[in-house]
Amino acid sequence: MESTFAIIAEPSRRAILSLLASSEQSVGEIEEKLKLSQPSVSKHLRVLREAGFVEARVDAQRRLYRIKPEPLMEIDAWLEPFRRYWSVHVDALERHLDQLEPAPRRKGKKP
Repeated sequence: MESTFAIIAEPSRRAILSLLASSEQSVGEIEEKLKLSQPSVSKHLRVLREAGFVEARVDAQRRLYRIKPEPLMEIDAWLEPFRRYWSVHVDALERHLDQLEPAPRRKGKKP
C-alpha cells in the first residue's frame, strides 16, 4: 500500500479531497467538476478509500463519498513542528514589512 504522503501527492486525489471537504459527492459529480473520466475518478476514489481517506454510502442508485478525517489528522499532527517554524518566520516577515511600509493613514485622523 502507498504511503499517506504518496497518496496525497497525486494532484487528482488532492482535488477530490478538496471537493469532498465541502460536501459529499457522487462519482458523476466529481467527474463533472474536475473534468476527469469516470474510470480515473473511480480509480482515485478506490485508492483514497483503501487508504482510509474517504468512505462511501449508498443513496438509492449512487454512492456518495465523504472524507474520513483520521488520516488527515495524522498528517496535521506530523506537520505541527513545521507549522511552528513557518509561524516564526512569517511573524518575522510581517514585522519586517511593517517597518518598510507604514500603515496607511485614515482620512480625518492625524498621526
